[in-house]
Amino acid sequence: MLFHSSEFIFLFLPLVLLVYYQLTRRGQPQYAFNWLILASLGFYGWWKPEYLFLLTGSIVFNYWVGQQLISMPTGRKYRRLLLFIGISVNLASIGYYKYSNFFIDTINTVSGSNYHLDTIILPLAISFFTFQQIAYLVESYQGQTGETSFRHYTLFVTFFPQLIAGPIVRHKEIIPQFLKNHSSSDISSHLVIGLTIFSLGLFKKVIIADGVAPYSDAVFGMANTGETVYFLEAWAGAVAYSLQLYFDFSGYSDMAIGLARMFGITLPINFNSPYQSASMIDFWKRWHITLSRFLRDYLYFPLGGNRKGSYRRYLNLMITMLLGGLWHGAGWTFVLWGGLHGFYLIINHLWRSLGVAVPDGSRYLSMIGTGLSRLLTLLCIIVAWVYFRAENLDVAHEILTGMAGLHGVLPPGPEPVLGSTVFPIFHDLAILTGSNPETLKPSTLIALYSMIIPVSIVLFFPNTQQLFAHKQTIFRSKPLKQLPAESVYAWDKHQIWGVVIGMIAAYATFGGVGTSQFLYFNF
Repeated sequence: MLFHSSEFIFLFLPLVLLVYYQLTRRGQPQYAFNWLILASLGFYGWWKPEYLFLLTGSIVFNYWVGQQLISMPTGRKYRRLLLFIGISVNLASIGYYKYSNFFIDTINTVSGSNYHLDTIILPLAISFFTFQQIAYLVESYQGQTGETSFRHYTLFVTFFPQLIAGPIVRHKEIIPQFLKNHSSSDISSHLVIGLTIFSLGLFKKVIIADGVAPYSDAVFGMANTGETVYFLEAWAGAVAYSLQLYFDFSGYSDMAIGLARMFGITLPINFNSPYQSASMIDFWKRWHITLSRFLRDYLYFPLGGNRKGSYRRYLNLMITMLLGGLWHGAGWTFVLWGGLHGFYLIINHLWRSLGVAVPDGSRYLSMIGTGLSRLLTLLCIIVAWVYFRAENLDVAHEILTGMAGLHGVLPPGPEPVLGSTVFPIFHDLAILTGSNPETLKPSTLIALYSMIIPVSIVLFFPNTQQLFAHKQTIFRSKPLKQLPAESVYAWDKHQIWGVVIGMIAAYATFGGVGTSQFLYFNF
């Protein structure tokens, strides 16, 4: 079941909310928890009911291991062994379902063998609920979690707003919130704020992400069938996918945060305008924040972090990013994507170690430097996304060759014509590059033109959480740069905001291009 599907919006969500708050108001929180667990399991089982056995089995196993770690006296030598076994079982589960075919195919390619393994369907959300439970086991071992009932633990894992694609939450962030009592005024506020954030996320996904997706699919489809991809087409496809992925996952995160808020729960922030970053280090503090936090705390730090010298620091960064890439998908394109970001981060840290700074008082020079840094960072991000999107390495290299202009700027020969007077800038560009100005494909022009507004939104406008920061809509350990409450962008219970959000919600619900799956459901 998808957040933007009709059955979810008009049937599942209203029914779950109605029963949950009826039970809460009657002073029956345990029954409300049971109902929410049942609804979340139904939400997950809607896709493939048989994988409910995997999810529930994972919950039972990890709860038992966690309780053993909590109750076992500190210092017992078996605690570390039990933690190792718990983590190993979780990783083995991901390894089997997600990477078995990848490793077999790689062995066959390298050795020339012909081993065969039946195709294994990847269970929905296995990466997310497994990582979440690994974090729980580590925190239990470290004494950061207390005794937890099985009911609360099951709700912590299965809570449907964040079950499928995150944010990756921690026990201490969620469980205490479920134990709070809600007054009637709280319920009203939670519903209004939650519905508003959900509507903005729905618009991002259905209208913007799905709106630019055809341009990305067309260009990468051309490369996949062996067609030559030219400069403007390649850049249109790469930028379109960068926008599609951003608005798809950012939209999902907003919808998850909004849904959770309807139940009085604040989830961790997962996006903070990542395309406005001025460095790759900054980008990874803004993009998929909960995954970055997990990789930092449970991979980079255990490897030694930056505590063992510069060389080990850079090696640890590269290992972390390579495994982070592999986490996203079982393919060499994802490994290269992770390795490329590891390379970016190493260069970024090396540059910072040089201590280059703008002289004091050079305000305009500083602004220019920041602008150039943001542009360079964005270009690096877009280039890396090509590997993330491509079906294989050949497709990725074809797109990157086109982006480098090695095939030429415009396709030669007679093609569908869009009058040069409509877009004179492209007519002039064609003349300057020695190409025929009548050969630019309309789809390429339309794609470039239609992406102006989405690009402007991600680069210059405040994000959803900034609009609502004064309403404490997200769980965060560090302050989020927020707009003043009196800012024209800051949300409030006002008629104008109500009309705008109502129009956005209606357009997103009934004016979308179709029901498509979230991209991160594949990871």
